[in-house]
Amino acid sequence: MKRVIVASKNPVKIKSTQIGFESMFNEDKFVFEGVEVGSDVSDQPMGDEETFKGAYNRAFKAREQFVAADFWVGIEGGNIEHEHSEVEAMAWIVVLGQSKMGKARTAGFFLPQRVIELIKQGYELGHADEIVFGLSNTKQKMGTTGLLTNNVIDRTQYYTQAVILALIPFLKTDLY
Repeated sequence: MKRVIVASKNPVKIKSTQIGFESMFNEDKFVFEGVEVGSDVSDQPMGDEETFKGAYNRAFKAREQFVAADFWVGIEGGNIEHEHSEVEAMAWIVVLGQSKMGKARTAGFFLPQRVIELIKQGYELGHADEIVFGLSNTKQKMGTTGLLTNNVIDRTQYYTQAVILALIPFLKTDLY
């Protein structure tokens, strides 16, 4: 039984990690545990670099605190500002093993102007979504992707593909 520490207690992040690992390593048995660790980046990371740093920091801190595990996973959502007041949402996933790292970024998508205005006022994306859509606790459920696609792609599905891609170095060990 391999132990996977997810550097978050958010059930969406734990579930997407579980689906990713079980899809890639379907003959292995895993136990998944979510833990709270800080990212050492802003609550709403801006830019690719800060978002990656948050995911890496989460995985690294989880590994420091839970050394007996086999894998440590950091997932960090962030935004990238573009021209014409556009903002792209995306996330980084970092998977640390005993001696190697896998990483991948989700697809990006552009946010509606009402959400962007709230982010510029200092709101985190999830809180901005809740104001615009009149819902609560969306980060623990469908997330921005679910809200904007009517759950065609919910937050779990959105993260799962990137978790799978971050696991490639652990699947193709002869190449990495």
